[in-house]
Amino acid sequence: MTAPAAKAAPSLRAALADSDLLFDRATLEGVIADMGRQIDAALDGERAVFLTVMNGALIFAGHLALAIRTDVEFDYVHATRYRGATSGSELTWLREPMVPLEGRTVLLVDDILDEGHTLKAVRDDCLRRGAKKVLIVSLCTKQHDRLVEGIAADFNGVELPDRYVFGFGMDYYEQGRNLPAIYALK
Repeated sequence: MTAPAAKAAPSLRAALADSDLLFDRATLEGVIADMGRQIDAALDGERAVFLTVMNGALIFAGHLALAIRTDVEFDYVHATRYRGATSGSELTWLREPMVPLEGRTVLLVDDILDEGHTLKAVRDDCLRRGAKKVLIVSLCTKQHDRLVEGIAADFNGVELPDRYVFGFGMDYYEQGRNLPAIYALK
């Protein structure tokens, strides 16, 4: 018996043709530079743990890390609800933080604050590990009324419409993360 053929992902080219450009690279770089200055002011010299949520936040986190002048200690987590799909399901932990968080401030860096299930679970885990404070840093936040209670970005770059978005770390069926801008399907 042969395994069924893998279903091909929808075309990124077709998605781009059916999308609106929301934020270009220059705009995002300016926003991220401003966020870095705000984070420096909030940390006031404290060496925080810079905890990136993989894979989506990878590109944003790299740009943000260069915009922050305060020394930080890097680590990452990999927790997902999407697994390549366009809608979320149960949270799956692929990697937990390795850096001790007890008594530390954590900058929890993610690409998007949508409904907040993943960020809330990761934030709560950091607090269970003894973090004294967790500051949520998101490149973008979707505008809708489905946000999980008790979660908000302490630092947010841009506001997005309630549409499927991709680029600058966010994927379209695991494609397009390296696009240098944010797009929204029409």
